[in-house]
Amino acid sequence: MRLKTFYAKNMTEAMQQVKETLGEDAIIVATRDENGGASVRVTAAVEPADDLPDPYPDDYEPIRNRQAQSFSNDRVDYLQYDNEEDYDGQLTEELTDVMLRHVVPNDVMDNILATAAMTGLGNAESALIAALDHLYSFHPVPHKSNKAMMLVGAPGAGKTLMIAKMATQAVMNGLNVAVVTTDTVRAGGVEQLNAFTKILKVPLQTAKTQADLKTILSQTKNHDIVLIDTAGTNPHDPDDMARIARLIDSGPVEPILAMTAGVDAEESSEIARSFALLGTKRMMATRLDVARRLGGLLAAAQKGGMSFCDISFTPRVTDGIDALDPTKLAGFLVKPDHILKSYQTPQSQNSRKTAGRSS
Repeated sequence: MRLKTFYAKNMTEAMQQVKETLGEDAIIVATRDENGGASVRVTAAVEPADDLPDPYPDDYEPIRNRQAQSFSNDRVDYLQYDNEEDYDGQLTEELTDVMLRHVVPNDVMDNILATAAMTGLGNAESALIAALDHLYSFHPVPHKSNKAMMLVGAPGAGKTLMIAKMATQAVMNGLNVAVVTTDTVRAGGVEQLNAFTKILKVPLQTAKTQADLKTILSQTKNHDIVLIDTAGTNPHDPDDMARIARLIDSGPVEPILAMTAGVDAEESSEIARSFALLGTKRMMATRLDVARRLGGLLAAAQKGGMSFCDISFTPRVTDGIDALDPTKLAGFLVKPDHILKSYQTPQSQNSRKTAGRSS
């Protein structure tokens, strides 16, 4: 089976590319919105043609027969097609159970199952890792950045805690970090973050307006990383979204969506699409320690065209933040308790604290 991915402005153009490249017999394996719905990505598959030219001239018929016989004798154990089909069915059944357990929407589930089946891998978790790697993108937040990292999201998504964790990690790595909060209206918003930054001996700066934030950004250009906390934003309120859009336009800022794990898939998708319109390209998953239904995260990343970046899996400020990749995401889907337990070992904690990321 031959797989190929196509990018286009809309589904009509993508389907035309599939037809022209792979022919009428191509099968659509997966589709995904990109850039907040501004473009699409389509993965298609086609069976390889059987009418390949004969590599042997007619004069070498005896040679061809001997090599065919040799292949048959040496590889007979591997040509168990019936068993292979049965195993493929078992793999699909196992992954279907995983998807249903996480309440993954049907269209997202179909994409994952079809891609996993195309990998040719026998182990269900390995096939899932390969499928997630193909269908989703993973771009961890860098340790150093020439853009300020602004966490945005709905109320209660854990933005303030994630800012505190990121600041703690930066200080532990010996970086020059600046922390800013624009959450000056919510009762206790400034005080909560200030309690963390005091311990780190990092002054907390407040920005009530866009002009305030512009001034702070101009003063922190030489910092290794600038972290900006924001108030909870209602993705269905145009005025609230306009407010956060103005803050993003204050300077070199990258908005990162904080998305709570365990939220309904349709709700998560709508939130992701709304923030994608503001230029948000990365999504940070929070509260993975208390969630056992991750279908919303998969749907949000697909519908919003966003990359997974970091995860939070404990309320402790000094721990519980890590970069997400296909293997870890598959682990949270297949055996969440096992992977959470693995994070509690001193060795795994030390490896995360010392691991570097590119800027």
